[in-house]
Amino acid sequence: MSDPTNRAAQLLKGHRESIDRLDAILVFTLAERFKHTQAVGFLKAEHDLPPSDPVREADQIARLERLAAEADLDPQFAKKFLNFIISEVIRHHEKLQK
Repeated sequence: MSDPTNRAAQLLKGHRESIDRLDAILVFTLAERFKHTQAVGFLKAEHDLPPSDPVREADQIARLERLAAEADLDPQFAKKFLNFIISEVIRHHEKLQK
């Protein structure tokens, strides 16, 4: 008969290993995303375009909320997360404009 505490510890270990792998995926995915937003920032600076695109941002937020709902993720959390990313992108684009 197996010890329930040992079984719980093994399950916990497995979940944490999965979480660690997913965290790595998130970091590398964000890095790739920011490489592309950096390229967009250079294009905007080169062509004297504004750092922010409110229509695009609203479309992206609505799209992410739909995706979050489909994935059974809180759409408000997804919206907050994307707003944070967008604010960082705009900050980078504003720096490039200077």
